[in-house]
Amino acid sequence: MKATLMENKNFRPLELKKKLRLGETMIQTLLFLAGFLSIFITLAIVYELGKEAWLFFGDPDVTFAKFFGTTEWSPGIGKFGIWPLVTSTLTTSFIAICVSLPLGLAAALFLSEYASPKARSTLKPILEILAGIPTVVYGYFALLFMTPLLQRIFGEGVQVYNMASAGIVMGIMILPLISSMSEDALSAVPRALREGAYAMGATKFETSIQVVLPAALSGIGAALIIGISRAVGETMIVAVAAGAGPNFTFNPFQAAETMTGHIARISGGDLSYNTIDYTSLFAIALMLFLVTLVLNLISQGIINRFRQRYE
Repeated sequence: MKATLMENKNFRPLELKKKLRLGETMIQTLLFLAGFLSIFITLAIVYELGKEAWLFFGDPDVTFAKFFGTTEWSPGIGKFGIWPLVTSTLTTSFIAICVSLPLGLAAALFLSEYASPKARSTLKPILEILAGIPTVVYGYFALLFMTPLLQRIFGEGVQVYNMASAGIVMGIMILPLISSMSEDALSAVPRALREGAYAMGATKFETSIQVVLPAALSGIGAALIIGISRAVGETMIVAVAAGAGPNFTFNPFQAAETMTGHIARISGGDLSYNTIDYTSLFAIALMLFLVTLVLNLISQGIINRFRQRYE
């Protein structure tokens, strides 16, 4: 009798089963199309960048020796050294990471290990408000607030447009990204590890630094690499505050133009199609794309290398 009731309870009409299968098939198809679309868009971007960059490198005046072996960039007069744009991009990104990593990691440790649930629910949304501020606002904040502050601290050696103020404000901009991802990684560490450290006499600080932090290293590393990628690709802050004009220098208090800032400045002018100035933008964009790709591959390698699985 019980078996009969169970059979009746689990019985589904044939039409209902067909509708369910049809719905599942449609969902699978939509998911496949979404995944395929993302891959197609990526390949289309690579194709367009490569096609236009090929025209740049196909110019008889352009050689890889000039592109990678010289330090002056002015395609209009035959100077094709990419390093002034690369070094300024790396300098501002390095400054941004030096600002955002310690502050973001400290905020993540506090939210994960020290803050009460009520304090966490209040402070985390406030911190993430920084991610919603337009980057052009950050740019003018760097120019009108951070630069005068640096000039008061370091004197007249700080130029009006400089890489330091742009890098510092970029670090503030990516701070919510690093802190949020790091806090998620710290919160994912099993509670048993903390309790085991407490049982052995470790303090809360020792547990946080010596147990929880190493256990969440893969997630923190991923947050760091994504933050670097975000800093490398930032445009408006460096376009407003870092300066206009390539300058091969490692002095953060001098003006220099990044790859993204140069693209934004030059593309806003009147450029004729298929000129050397026009195609040079795609060569810069392709190199920027390759830098971002390498950073993503490094991120995946770090995650696979340090990932810890807990059963």
